[in-house]
Amino acid sequence: MKVVAHFRSPLQSKFGTPRQSGVVPHLLGKIVFEQPFRSPDAVRGLEGFDYLWLIWGFSANRDTGTDNLTVRPPRLGGNKRVGVFATRSPYRPNALGLSSVKIHHIDFDATEAPVIYVEGADLMDGTPIYDVKPYIAYTDAHPDAKAGFTDSIQWQPLQVELTKEVEEKLAHPDYADISEQMPVCCQLLSQDPRPHYHDDPNRVYGMKYGGYDLRFKVTGSLLSVVDVKCT
Repeated sequence: MKVVAHFRSPLQSKFGTPRQSGVVPHLLGKIVFEQPFRSPDAVRGLEGFDYLWLIWGFSANRDTGTDNLTVRPPRLGGNKRVGVFATRSPYRPNALGLSSVKIHHIDFDATEAPVIYVEGADLMDGTPIYDVKPYIAYTDAHPDAKAGFTDSIQWQPLQVELTKEVEEKLAHPDYADISEQMPVCCQLLSQDPRPHYHDDPNRVYGMKYGGYDLRFKVTGSLLSVVDVKCT
């Protein structure tokens, strides 16, 4: 397969990247095409659609092409196995992802034009994209469909708070960029980026976002951002 584009995102590692598309709806990223697909002709008519399907590769997985028949979904706490084809696990026979994203706008004047800006993607920075297809509601939307174990296991986002020290740091002009992005960062953190077998309230985790490292702890259902560092 040919790589037709790469995804550009403020999320610089798979840690912190949403596990599903759409759960952080205002997370902005962009699709930058490779040659010979970097042409207005390749996206002609796309401005008439609201959503896209992206077919992409799990490029950060160390174990690609696995033949495992069962996996442990995070939604089930990471300790119950189900069939790989009954999940969206990144560890699959072919390391391919499928995501529905919302078109924010298409930039036809950028240096690498056309560039498609999208919201709600679950792709980290640098992810290869193999195909882009328009989302068509009358065939792709099934609002009454059963969703297996995800129907019975209610996902509870974490409550996110900033410590007083972090709030004071974000008020400084040097941190204006990340301060403006904190609502999106808090949405990302509320999805609990930790491995689901981790439960150490004293452990400090780090999520890289747009040139910054957000340091946090989790106690029960409360996530506390304890520091923000420029990387």
